[in-house]
Amino acid sequence: MPHFNQSIFRPAIFFLTGIPGFETYHVWISILFCCLYVIAISGNAMILFVIITESSLHEPMYYFLSMLSFTDLGLCLSTLVTVLGIFWFNVQEINFDACIGQMFFIHGFTFMESSVLLAMAFDRFIAICNPLRYSTILTNSRIIKVGFAIVIRGTTALVPLLLLLKRLSFCQSHVLHHSYCFHPDVMKLSCTDTKINSAFGLAIVISTAGLDSVLILLSYVLIIHSVLSIASPEERKKAFGTCVSHISAVAIFYIPMISLSLVHRFGKHAPPLVHTFIANVYLLIPPVMNPIIYSVRTKQIRKAVSKYSFLS
Repeated sequence: MPHFNQSIFRPAIFFLTGIPGFETYHVWISILFCCLYVIAISGNAMILFVIITESSLHEPMYYFLSMLSFTDLGLCLSTLVTVLGIFWFNVQEINFDACIGQMFFIHGFTFMESSVLLAMAFDRFIAICNPLRYSTILTNSRIIKVGFAIVIRGTTALVPLLLLLKRLSFCQSHVLHHSYCFHPDVMKLSCTDTKINSAFGLAIVISTAGLDSVLILLSYVLIIHSVLSIASPEERKKAFGTCVSHISAVAIFYIPMISLSLVHRFGKHAPPLVHTFIANVYLLIPPVMNPIIYSVRTKQIRKAVSKYSFLS
C-alpha cells in the first residue's frame, strides 16, 4: 500500500484500493467482477436494444426502462477501467483531474438513476390511478422533456460540488477506500476546512435522491390507496403485480446507497473491508439485477429478449 508524508499540497495522483487483505487473490477475485460487468453491460445493452427495435415496446413504461438501462450502463462504464485495472494490473494510481472526472460520471449517473426511478413511479401512479388519461398525460414529447430534465438535473448540481473539491489541499495519505473515486472518500483526505463541501454535498443529496425517495414513497401510498378501492381481488393482484419490478429496482438502488452514506458518515472505525464491500454493492448490484428483474417480471421484455436470443 503506498504511503506518503503529511505535507500539504494538491496531489497529482490518488491511490485506489482493491479488496483490503486479499491483494494476493486479486486475479481470482477479478473473475467475479468480470462476470458481474459482463452481466450488467450485456443485460442493459439487450434491454436498450429490444426497446429500440421492437415497436410494441414503444410505450412510456418501456421508454423509462430504457432510461434506467442507460444510467446503469453509464455507472458500469464509469468504474470499469479503474476496478479491473486494480485487479488485473495492480494499477492503483489515478490522476487528480481524472478522479474528478470519474466522480462527475459516477455521481451524475447515480442522481439520474434516482430521477428515472421517480419518473417510473409517476408512470405507475398514472397507469393505476388514472388509466384513462395515461396516453394523454405521458406523451412522447413529454417523455423527451422528462429525459432532458433528468440529464440536466443530474449534471448541473455536480459542477459546483466538484469545483469546491478542487480548491481543497490534502496532507494525509492519498489512499482512497474504494476502487473508484467517491466524493466523500476524497473529501475526507483533505486537511483544510471541508464544512462548505460537506454542507453542499448533503444539500445536493437531500434535494435529489432524498426528495426522490420521499416522492416515490408518496406515489406508492396513493397507489395502494387506489388499489385497495378495487373490489376484485384478481384486479388488485394484477395492479400490484405491475409495480413489483419497480419496487425491487427502488430497493436495490436506495438500500446500498443509504448504507454507503451511513458508513462514510458514521463508520469511521469500521473495517476497510466493510467500506469496500458496500461500495462495490452500491455500484454493481443495481446494474446487474435490474435487467434480470425486468426480464423475468415483464412478459413483453421477456418475449422480446427470448426472440433475439433464439435468433442468435
